[in-house]
Order: sequence, then C-alpha cells, then structure tokens
Amino acid sequence: MEWRKSYLDVILVPLALLFPILYHVWLSHMVRSRPHQTIIGINSIGRRRWVLAMMKDNEKKNILAVQSIRNAIMGGTLMATTSILLCSGLAAVISSTYSIKKPLNDTVFGAHGEFMLSLKYVTLLLIFLFAFLCYSLSIRFLNQVNFLINTPSGDDAGPVSQDYICDLLEKGFTLNAVGNRLFYAALPLLLWIFGPVLAFLCSAALIPILYILDIVCEEEKGGSACSKDCTEA
Repeated sequence: MEWRKSYLDVILVPLALLFPILYHVWLSHMVRSRPHQTIIGINSIGRRRWVLAMMKDNEKKNILAVQSIRNAIMGGTLMATTSILLCSGLAAVISSTYSIKKPLNDTVFGAHGEFMLSLKYVTLLLIFLFAFLCYSLSIRFLNQVNFLINTPSGDDAGPVSQDYICDLLEKGFTLNAVGNRLFYAALPLLLWIFGPVLAFLCSAALIPILYILDIVCEEEKGGSACSKDCTEA
C-alpha cells in the first residue's frame, strides 16, 4: 500500500533531479571546450581582462576596483543571508509540533506521510545550507581580492601575481554561481511539497530557460541567428 502512494515520488523526483544534473554536466563541458558560446565562459574571460586592466593602471583605477568588488560582496552577502533565513524557517517548520501535512492529504499526488514530509523539508534544508556555504566561501575569496588587487604588480610582487588574483576572483564568482544554481534546484524541491508531478514539470521547464540564459547565439553575416555550433549543441 505504501508503494502505491509513493511510486510517483520514486519515479518523478529522481528524474526531476537528474535533468538539472545532466544539463550542468553538459554546460560544464561547454564552458571548458567552447567558452565563447556560454555566458559563464565569456564573463570569466572578461573578469580576467578586468583584473589585468585594474592592476595595470592601479593608481587611477584602484577606487573603481574596490567599489566593483564591494558590490559583488554585497550581492553575495544578501544571498547568504537569504539562505540562512530560509534554513531557519525550514528548521522551525520541521521542529514545529503543528502538523502541516493534514491540509495536503487529499489534494496532492504521491506519498504525504510523516516520513515523506520530513524528507522533503530536510532535502530543502540541505540545499539552502549548501547554498549558504557556497556564498560564504565566495565572500571570503572576494574579500581577499579586494585587498590584493591594489598590491604592486611587476617583478617585486612576489607570489601575489596577476594570475593568482585572477584565480581568486574566478573561485569567488564560481562559488557564487554554484550558490545561485542551488537556489534554482530548490524550486522543484519546493514544489515537491505539493506533489512529485509539479516537481517534475518545474524541472523540465527549468532546463530550456537555463539554456536560453547560459548559451550565447552568435550573429552571422546577413542576419541574426544561432551559429552552427550553438544549434548542434
């Protein structure tokens, strides 16, 4: 009897998690092999050039560099605060003596027992905790860049080279991007509370949206269209 109630969860929820995982594996391959066709790759190249430009003319652009990194730190701090607040709210719901599953018993498909409801909330809690960890590490790396970008460049720079600072900046923004992707992954899991069908549909709809946001279409001569490589991808 329990299997009849939970077979939709067993089938649809793993598929809802598998789709984003496969998409991001493919996106990671695209970033490494053809970075100019992805937003992540283009932004990474632009950030490295930005660091080199800031350090080359540091006396004139040091304030601009610090303000730009400070804005990125503020964005990461906001998302980290949001993550930990959501964790606190989910922890309060899990530990609450009030059973919120009763209004959902006859309105959703799939299992909705005590164990399944706890599994849904604990999974969401772990997602937001990992997002908070990524944002916190991102802020740490960006803070280091905020200090080191104003160090003298050249032969007397020692181990604090331009490549080292570029790597720190890339780690910070990569962790920030991972935190954002975890937030996206939390949306299907949030809808899982109302049933596995909604979680599956949300995950399936999320993939083409992320594809549009992540892949750059190059303009061909004589009109605007996706390049052949983009189309084949």
